[in-house]
Amino acid sequence: MRLITFDASYDPIAEESKTVRVYVFEPEKIERNLIFLHGIGNGNIPYLLWFGEKFREYNIKTWFLILPYHEKRAPENWSGGEPFYHSSPSFCVKRFDEAVQDVIDLVDVVKRDNDKPISLMGFSFGGMITTIALAREKRIEKGVICCSGGDWRWINWYSPYTERLRELYRKNGNEYGCRSEKDCIKNRRNAPEIIKSFNSIEDIRKKPPVGCYFYDPASFAPFVDQKVLFFWALFDRVIPYQSYACLHKLLKNKKTVYLPSGHKGSYFFRRYIAKRVVRFLIDDE
Repeated sequence: MRLITFDASYDPIAEESKTVRVYVFEPEKIERNLIFLHGIGNGNIPYLLWFGEKFREYNIKTWFLILPYHEKRAPENWSGGEPFYHSSPSFCVKRFDEAVQDVIDLVDVVKRDNDKPISLMGFSFGGMITTIALAREKRIEKGVICCSGGDWRWINWYSPYTERLRELYRKNGNEYGCRSEKDCIKNRRNAPEIIKSFNSIEDIRKKPPVGCYFYDPASFAPFVDQKVLFFWALFDRVIPYQSYACLHKLLKNKKTVYLPSGHKGSYFFRRYIAKRVVRFLIDDE
């Protein structure tokens, strides 16, 4: 494993995130590239680095991207990803755009490095960024989404990981007057119908009644036309069932693998996950 760095193409809100950090796992012979995105928080990064080592055995060069505001791209006292926990959609959409931009810029780096196919894989929060990036960047040929979902209503109001976000809603509200799930339902209106009305990616920023659609993976999923391998952890509480179901339904070109695990428990199936990903990338199975 070696570290490469390059300058971010935007101005982040933390000085440390100005330098993009990527851990590269390079095989002797490169047959494919895989950009890998971790989940929110720093704790999952050491565990997920295992996948880079494993994929290298199959001649897959893995580019493990450290997302903005994580690890050494954040102040030392941060647990990782703090700016993504914010009640303001206008604030959040900029942070999500930054993460997606890192992926797009890394595709440029990979293209300069070699001419092999590029795929993208993300866990949890990384799966959300993967969905948006697949919709926006068509140089990425395949996608892998693991333990992830869409529709902020279910994630913001039901995930145990977003309790501090719910406190921010109750305390501060946001520019749309959203302080509760009741407000969320009223402001978002009929999410499936609104998403169905999007005829282009540009519509995502034009048609919705509230800005949380601007960075919702569900909004972008209909524009993902690449092949996707979707891992669904059946006993996940971090990503609610309704959130999984929303994203899963909207991805039109997917293969689904069900895991008999919870969110963190999916790591115990890492060898099986890696095996299925390799088959998907190499043999298209």
